[in-house]
Amino acid sequence: MTPLTTTHGLAIASLALMVLGGTAPPAAAQQDRKVTIRFAAQVGGKPFACGASYDGIGATGSRVTPSDFRFYVSDVQLVDTAGKAVPLKLDQDERWQHANVALLDFENRTGPCLTGTDETRDIVVGTAPAGDYRGLRFTLGVPFDLNHADSTIAPSPLNLTSLFWNWQAGYKFLRIDLATSGRPQDLRPGDMPRFGDRAASNRLGFAIHLGSTQCAAEGNNKAPSACANPNRPTIEFASFDPARNVVIADLKSVLEGVDVDTNQADSPAGCMSTPTDGDCNPLMRNFGLTFAGTGGSQKFFRVGP
Repeated sequence: MTPLTTTHGLAIASLALMVLGGTAPPAAAQQDRKVTIRFAAQVGGKPFACGASYDGIGATGSRVTPSDFRFYVSDVQLVDTAGKAVPLKLDQDERWQHANVALLDFENRTGPCLTGTDETRDIVVGTAPAGDYRGLRFTLGVPFDLNHADSTIAPSPLNLTSLFWNWQAGYKFLRIDLATSGRPQDLRPGDMPRFGDRAASNRLGFAIHLGSTQCAAEGNNKAPSACANPNRPTIEFASFDPARNVVIADLKSVLEGVDVDTNQADSPAGCMSTPTDGDCNPLMRNFGLTFAGTGGSQKFFRVGP
């Protein structure tokens, strides 16, 4: 008997699919796979919750009550066994993800969380070519080309004015607000302090608003050409399995060594990424950024089971 050739085999396989009422999937569908990256917000290993208080935070061992916990991530990539980074193509859901940016939102507008939204989001979803991936890489922040625009007409999730300073300074890549032992909050519904609004921001207790600073522009109506301090740390984990691992964002870790109970005179509440604000020291370095001429290593994110 003459053996079947490869062509004959493919023909039979196609015939079998037709008999079963199906057709062979396109090559792209065979190569791509859905990937979900899970995130979790914690404070010292305990889950973050609006209205919950946590002890032993910062240099003073303060008791803190967070009232916001949101951040943007972008340029999410999977790293294969050869060390090659492969971009995760984000689902364009018209709500939480746009282009290569995703919003993670852990507050639910209950208790003291007055500046946020009812909905929460703890995943980034997209597709990637089939492969053997062992690591994860992403950026905390909004890319420059999307960072300087009008948030009132931007697509979701870039349309949240509570996560925006102004079109030249751009977005708050991360917003975490705290009431602390030394700095209580006096927030009211509708409070959305903007960059430079010290009277409003002083009601925030201790604020952590990460974003780009010293963004140079030729005029008030011109988009910045660059920012002296982009403040977009790249986070990388050599070992990360989306099927079993989660990215943990721990507030206690990023506040290690930070005095959350006092505030530098004549400065916004907490740290709003201002290069001359001593309240950002060593917080910015705990994000893995260089601040006041000294580099740091990131302590905010870690891999969890």
